[in-house]
Amino acid sequence: MKKKRKWTFKLFVMLPLLFIATSVGMVLLLKWIPVAYTPLMLKRTIEFRKDDTFHTTKKWVKLSDISPHMVNAVVLTEDQKFYTHNGFDWEEMQKMWDLHSKGQSRLRGCSTISQQTAKNLFSTGSSTWTRKIWEAYWTFLIEKMWSKDRIMEVYLNIIEMGPGIYGVEAAAQKYYNRSASKLTREQAIAIAICLPNPLRMNPTKPTRYQLQRRATLLQQIK
Repeated sequence: MKKKRKWTFKLFVMLPLLFIATSVGMVLLLKWIPVAYTPLMLKRTIEFRKDDTFHTTKKWVKLSDISPHMVNAVVLTEDQKFYTHNGFDWEEMQKMWDLHSKGQSRLRGCSTISQQTAKNLFSTGSSTWTRKIWEAYWTFLIEKMWSKDRIMEVYLNIIEMGPGIYGVEAAAQKYYNRSASKLTREQAIAIAICLPNPLRMNPTKPTRYQLQRRATLLQQIK
């Protein structure tokens, strides 16, 4: 009986505490050091292992070395309440649920930039409820332990921006042959528009939808 209690204690008390301590330590460490690799990068490498033209391109840059136009563009297109919410856009999620309940819309992610950062850092991006719970836990941690500027810096350095292209510096050099600090307002918007589907959209080869979306957003961005 004592042996069973010991294993129960380890399983339901010690292991969760160990996980929490480890995850908090990871997030604290990543508050200061650049992110070298992510689960999504590994996933893509495996998916494209038979493609000889595929290779991973990334280069870490400080937020101060990224054009303010790029920051404004992703806030406008991905998460307009980024600097005021606590990691979750509860109002948007409620609107989505209300529409879904009325049969007017399917359930969608409503992911904030903080959630997308957590997803890219700590998961492979699969769409499951288990992943959503996992993602919410890490989102809570980075919101509590990082500044908004650090979340934005990590996001813009690890987000997928094309096949094998991760981060705005790699994207800026690939698509416009310039550094991220030199991106214009139009270029930043063109890149940001592709973020929902970076494997199919190319900022330098825009579809009609991309051109229309860019024209609309250029009227809104500072």
